[in-house]
Amino acid sequence: MSFKELGLSEPILRSLEELNHTEPSEIQQQAIPVILAGKNLMAAAQTGTGKTGSFVLPIIEMLQERAKPYSKNVHALVLTPTRELAAQVRESVYIYGKFTSTTSTAVFGGAKIFPQKSKLKKGVDVLVATPGRLLDLVNQKAVKLDQVQILVLDEADHMLDMGFIHDIKKIIGMTPPERQNLLFSATFSPEIKKLAQSLGDELVEISAQSPNTAVTKIKQVIYHVDKGKKNDLLAHMIEDEQWEQALVFSRTKHGCEKISKHLNAAGIQTGTIHGDKTQGARTRALREFKEKDVRILVATDVAARGIDISNLPFVVNFDMPTYPNDYIHRIGRTGRAGQEGTAISLMSVDEHKFLRGIEGLLKIKIDQTSHEAFKPTDKPSSGGGDSRSRNPRSRKPSFSRNKRSSEGKPGGNFSKPGGGGRSGGRPSNSSPGKPGGNNAGRPSKSSHAKPGGNKKVGSKAKTRWKKT
Repeated sequence: MSFKELGLSEPILRSLEELNHTEPSEIQQQAIPVILAGKNLMAAAQTGTGKTGSFVLPIIEMLQERAKPYSKNVHALVLTPTRELAAQVRESVYIYGKFTSTTSTAVFGGAKIFPQKSKLKKGVDVLVATPGRLLDLVNQKAVKLDQVQILVLDEADHMLDMGFIHDIKKIIGMTPPERQNLLFSATFSPEIKKLAQSLGDELVEISAQSPNTAVTKIKQVIYHVDKGKKNDLLAHMIEDEQWEQALVFSRTKHGCEKISKHLNAAGIQTGTIHGDKTQGARTRALREFKEKDVRILVATDVAARGIDISNLPFVVNFDMPTYPNDYIHRIGRTGRAGQEGTAISLMSVDEHKFLRGIEGLLKIKIDQTSHEAFKPTDKPSSGGGDSRSRNPRSRKPSFSRNKRSSEGKPGGNFSKPGGGGRSGGRPSNSSPGKPGGNNAGRPSKSSHAKPGGNKKVGSKAKTRWKKT
């Protein structure tokens, strides 16, 4: 099947021809006719399958026949979880709509808001946005959503993982109920299905491949290695196997910088991309990686969304992902558009629990090995060694007992002389000495304070009633 048979017009076909896109991908063959028919859609598609084109192409086609939006209005709204993905989608709109009159812009945090507001003044056909920045612009009356005709939730699963569900619902409530809804996700979790069902009736569900499965052409290998040797093993593999390029995932921003520092010290040009970087620095790092000025790019999960590198040969999980769905998104950066790729995971002894979740989701067993020069020697933590971290409350009883023994048990600072009575905080009728004395209103510095020394002047002792 060709793009022309899918119902796309000459201007779009011309841009596809310039890009050497001759045949639609599986997800494009399924999604484009459904969208052109004006139906609501929920699509499962992994990264690198042509997902972005599957909704951008028909949106451009439909908007050609419609009047231009009024000031500050938009006709198609695309929500994405990250700024990198927003920029990538907007670039796709521009490239595919090069020979049409389609107008578009992207708005996201980390960039100045005033240029974004000025671009919205005349209205745009397609607005690509992250939820937080879009709500900022709505609150500042810089954009109106009451004329939205098409709503797209791209990588909806990741938006839910990042806690955007309330923002998404708020934005949906600002749009007209008579709109077309398109939801794209790498996985179909119960939460995603619930969100999709809330968007509208007569939802068409399609899948380019079995949900919750990794791209089949990606070779997956796990290397067992001690945590402290991961940097050395990674540098050795890059140099020994002469990797041309690789995208390395770290669980934390601090971890990204540590990995980059180690690799650069080993003479391997490395850049980083994470949330602490300015938008300009992130864009520059991504550009240098695409242009192969650096061999390695180290990224966190959030920052890597939207990274679209053709023919990327290697993806490395320096840290095993905490959530199995993140594993699918990570390795999907290689093996894009039917190409082959390799996903390597460096797993220390304390990360085995993450592997169980990943294999359970994929329903496969991933090949495991170790490097001859970096065989692991670390042993699993003993059951009792980390009991406090698993149950932090276990420390409270001893603390509480110590507190009671110093304040309320015999021998404590406020106990009665002789050690047989109750706490001095509750004066006894038989207590020698004057209640309230010179230290009224504050605890006595002396360890032999008079009973009642902590009692306020003029206060009455509580009457204790005996039950009869």
